[in-house]
Amino acid sequence: MIRHLLKLIWNKKKAHSLLLVEIWASFLVLFGLTSLLVYNISKYQEPIGFTYENVWAVSLRSNRDTTDLAEKIQRVLQRIKTYPEVESATQMSSNFPFSQSSMSNGVDYKKKHVMADFYATDENFAQTLNMPVTEGRWYRSADSVGKYTPIVINQKAKEAFFENELPLGKIIGDRFKVMGVVNTFKAKGEFMANTPAIFELLDPKSSWHDLFLIRVRPGTDALFEAKLVKDITLMVDEWSVEVDHLTDSRKNQHNLTLVPVIIFLTVSGFLLINVALGLFGVLNLSIAKRRGEIGLRRALGATGNGISEQFIGEIWVLATFALLIGLLFAAQFPLMNVFDIQAGVYLTAIAISIVVIYGIVTLCALFPSRLAARIQPAVALHEE
Repeated sequence: MIRHLLKLIWNKKKAHSLLLVEIWASFLVLFGLTSLLVYNISKYQEPIGFTYENVWAVSLRSNRDTTDLAEKIQRVLQRIKTYPEVESATQMSSNFPFSQSSMSNGVDYKKKHVMADFYATDENFAQTLNMPVTEGRWYRSADSVGKYTPIVINQKAKEAFFENELPLGKIIGDRFKVMGVVNTFKAKGEFMANTPAIFELLDPKSSWHDLFLIRVRPGTDALFEAKLVKDITLMVDEWSVEVDHLTDSRKNQHNLTLVPVIIFLTVSGFLLINVALGLFGVLNLSIAKRRGEIGLRRALGATGNGISEQFIGEIWVLATFALLIGLLFAAQFPLMNVFDIQAGVYLTAIAISIVVIYGIVTLCALFPSRLAARIQPAVALHEE
């Protein structure tokens, strides 16, 4: 049967070459789309490592004020902590969770050079974001006394620096001392890759850290937000105050990821629909041209189901050739570790793409093949 189908396809190789190219191109586009979807879905399923509900980011800008900035920032922080609506407050650098700001640097340890995201925070950061410490403890202000800056690292940083070593008490970068380890910290949201992160104790005398994260009680409304902004502006005259809700910032981060995916999905869907319509039209035309052949086969005893299976088998064989060519290209991605993405993502995308392509060609061949199965031998031979 397969040999017969191959012979039929070879005899019409010119007519089938365009279909072969269309199926091949559709597979590659579908592979790219499913790779992107599988990658983002796998990242979304990973925990981000903290809770963002009821957390606000309060940013201060000193504008033209240049005197006693660090002292004024500390007074504002102490005032924020006195509100009954505030459960916890922490001071940190400007790259707060879901923000557009980021800080990264390379750190060396035993001939290993690791790029990590840095976050300067105070001792209340983990409490404010409900971040559990899996090993050791979170640093305290008293830990600043000494030669080394206390830090907490995430699990990815632990694996990159220490592998199977115990990290607590180790010195990295000649100036950081590891005090604890947290599991994951995906500051840019669920779609962000889990990368090495280092939290270091900030210097309260520095005027660069003019941002606070505050956890408010559930149900706290905009009235308190307005009161908070008004009170701060009265304390630090001519300063500007901006409040961001982490839930809103998270939505903005998700949009940055989802908009390109939606555009790619729309373009890919449009292409697949056009390919499907082309296959459907070609198969209908093929049946019209082969009515005499179909009638002769029916006269020789071929059943309707046999005729239908022949046309579906032809398109399957054609799709298989196109997919084999496409696999030669797609297989290079997991083999060469393109974009530093796990091979499992590409392999899953390949499997999904193959299933979808076979599904599309089957659906396109199903209706024309049923039409072919209904052709009566006497009518077809009479027309011939």
